[in-house]
Amino acid sequence: MGRYREKTKKTSGAPRTGAGKRDYAEAIAAVLQRNPGKGFTARELGDRLKVKRQYREEFLLALHRAVKAGAVSEKRGRYRAAGAQELIPARIISVKEGFGFAGGEGLEQDIFIPGRALRGAMPGDEVMVRRRPGHGELPEGEVARIVHENDALFSGVFTKRGGRCEIMPDSGSKIPVKVSPADALGARDGDKVLGRIVRRGESHFDHRAEVMEVFGRADSAAACSEAILAAAGIVKQFPDEVLQFADRVSRKGLDDPQFQDRIDLRGEPVFTIDGADTKDIDDAVSLERDPDGSWRLGVHIADVSHYVRPNTPLDLEAFERGTSVYYANSVVPMLPPSLSNGICSLNPGEDRLTFSAFLTLDAQGKLADYRFHKTVIRSRVKGVYAEVNRILAGEQDEVLMQKYDGLVETLFAMRELAGLLQKRRSARGGLNLTSTESKILVGEDGRAQEILARQSGVSEGIIEEFMLTANEAAASLAMERSLPFVYRIHESPSPEKIEGLCTLLDAVGIDCGELRRQASSGALARILNEVNGTELQLMVNNQILRSMAKARYSEENKGHFGLVLENYCHFTSPIRRYPDLSIHRILTSALSGMDADRLKRKYGNFVRESSAQSSNRELRAMTAERDCEDCYKAEYMARHIGEVFDGVITSATSHGLYIELANTVEGLLRIDRLPAGNYDYDGAVELRETASGVRYRVGMAVRVRVVSADVSAGQVDFALERDDGEALS
Repeated sequence: MGRYREKTKKTSGAPRTGAGKRDYAEAIAAVLQRNPGKGFTARELGDRLKVKRQYREEFLLALHRAVKAGAVSEKRGRYRAAGAQELIPARIISVKEGFGFAGGEGLEQDIFIPGRALRGAMPGDEVMVRRRPGHGELPEGEVARIVHENDALFSGVFTKRGGRCEIMPDSGSKIPVKVSPADALGARDGDKVLGRIVRRGESHFDHRAEVMEVFGRADSAAACSEAILAAAGIVKQFPDEVLQFADRVSRKGLDDPQFQDRIDLRGEPVFTIDGADTKDIDDAVSLERDPDGSWRLGVHIADVSHYVRPNTPLDLEAFERGTSVYYANSVVPMLPPSLSNGICSLNPGEDRLTFSAFLTLDAQGKLADYRFHKTVIRSRVKGVYAEVNRILAGEQDEVLMQKYDGLVETLFAMRELAGLLQKRRSARGGLNLTSTESKILVGEDGRAQEILARQSGVSEGIIEEFMLTANEAAASLAMERSLPFVYRIHESPSPEKIEGLCTLLDAVGIDCGELRRQASSGALARILNEVNGTELQLMVNNQILRSMAKARYSEENKGHFGLVLENYCHFTSPIRRYPDLSIHRILTSALSGMDADRLKRKYGNFVRESSAQSSNRELRAMTAERDCEDCYKAEYMARHIGEVFDGVITSATSHGLYIELANTVEGLLRIDRLPAGNYDYDGAVELRETASGVRYRVGMAVRVRVVSADVSAGQVDFALERDDGEALS
């Protein structure tokens, strides 16, 4: 990114000598430090230092540099010494028109920064912030200096009015950035573009950008998604070197030497269950029941580590990507398709190399023993969730019975075992939190044709429980052998988050005494059970989700709060996730007999790097996926302007209500679109009209009309179709 170009002439940073010439930075610092409580104007400082007219420009440049460096503070034209102890390292989170916010790991609250005090800092910039007296609830500060300018690209909408060109950023900064017509790359008014700041100014309105790529019209969700991915650094195309390397690996195929030292399971009833349109199949399962009632569960995972070796072009690219990204009908894979959909994918009827977890569970579903081996399988069938659900519901037909010939009894046994595992998870206090997932159907024209709530049935639950068990076993093996490892951890919620949650729950009459005494998953699970089936269920579920710490990857095992497990990792999706591939490598080395010291030397630094990168890339992917889907949802709703839908209030704010429709689309019902009146927000769950007592509370059913849909912003706005408010008794 281009740095700000000084308009004054460049001068040497070395001290000047001779009559009237001096090191002004040092002299300025000396004067201000001798007078810590006094503020000087530039003229007063110049007079105090007896700066001659011919050196006035040099003096002002030195003063300007001292302010930029944070050694001197400036407020209302007066300059003072800035103590280093007053400066707080932070990162600019967002910039609005007239103010912004900075945050950091060591800060309990974000810092509010008025517009002029931002000094042109942009989202992502690393800054030093000086606190100052404020008037709001949040602490207030000013940017003392910008330590590192974020050179990230940004997506936005290009506007052109006469000869004036601008990009309105999608997120982070809500201030339009000017673009020279020569740097517009042919963009038209209303195009979705990728921009880059090329010159920094003293304020946001002085920044200049150039258009790096034009994606198409901003009312196209496909174009907006392309821009979102590009701005996030998510690259769809693989480098030629990586594709060629993957093709060479894939063309080698499989032969008998590769089966050596592997358990041959090609004659066993092993099969996959996945979505109908899944092409990158990571996992297969098998199950047998012993006469004593115990279970022998096999979880067979694609042996990606056999193909993706450390420090190869494939590995370096996979590490950079960290995870596959899924949105609408598209995927940006972590591995090239010749691997992800080809030689690694556990396609039916084809020999595939796998890494298997052989799990022994007692009659009650308790994990009693586990072994891990390299194997080779040949999946009997590509099971499909919807088909298996029909079989388990007794709705099978002749076609299904023929497809799943010899496996139907196993499917019913799997349902029984999964039921035992679910009961055990509930008994130990595991949280059954639900998050609404969408299924977006895209037409041949690339536009959203339908939005549906993704349904999860019995077979989805079976696979989830089996994968959880294999993940627990892999982490337990790592702990047992003290391996350097990549754990999946979920820490307890902070006391502040729990108190905030309890405040909301108190407002709707839910007793939080147990939760306040001990923030355990069991206490949260009992609250969820209490509201199950009531209008509060969605609100409580969502508020608990928001209070949770973010699950992440770590080389330190800190347990998993939500699952109530001491040992947990991600072992089951190495085609899609780099942390899974990482631990496959480690387990492969450990099972081959590598001693503990050598394992630590080989993987000690690697697990730290893999954990940090995987956590970062997971967050990037989740944000991009959500933003892309919001664009498709807005595109779909744009075809239904004026139509009426039933929805539920999911949250209340001082500016309005958020409504979720049955198809998972969420939109804003602004307060000015409620019936006329004065509304009080209780700070938690409802808006109440003061005169009539009518209230709008989270969990209430409402009927709304679609009034607008902004595809580029992924925003849908509603109006109240009829007054569904409840009068207070």
